[in-house]
Amino acid sequence: MMFKKLNNKNTTVEVTSTMNSKEEIKMKAPANSVPSIISSDVTIKGNVTTSGEIQLDGTVEGDVKSNSATIGENGTVKGKVNADDVVVKGTVNGSITGRNIRVEKSAKITGDLCHQTLSIEAGAFIEGNLSHQNSQSNTNNVPSSSGATKVVSANTDDKNPEQKKTIL
Repeated sequence: MMFKKLNNKNTTVEVTSTMNSKEEIKMKAPANSVPSIISSDVTIKGNVTTSGEIQLDGTVEGDVKSNSATIGENGTVKGKVNADDVVVKGTVNGSITGRNIRVEKSAKITGDLCHQTLSIEAGAFIEGNLSHQNSQSNTNNVPSSSGATKVVSANTDDKNPEQKKTIL
């Protein structure tokens, strides 16, 4: 992997991977590994892949793939998120695929969610399709076409009750 730091007010990191997809598949999380943390002043332009856990408080302009991903309140992902366990407190502009997805009240998601279990706190904003995936028959994280629910918007600001609109 090659890293390049640009001198800006905020830190920007461009990541170029020299691994092919077969090498990425062989990666395994080391025992007792600590989470990878992307702090709030970091912007990554490119895909992020880890076999462990990631805490994202900065910005990723690309896809995020991990075993466990937490997008913090200041975190932003402009791309796909794919992890077994996903917690969203920040902003995601792209689809999320995960076994367990938890959307907290500060979250703003524009994109589809494909899940086995889904938890959404009151106050969260979601615009996209929700689709349930079966644990046995759907091993490639492809949404099942039969269980999709279209959500236009959910639980917006209480100051303007006319904006509240949920289509199920």
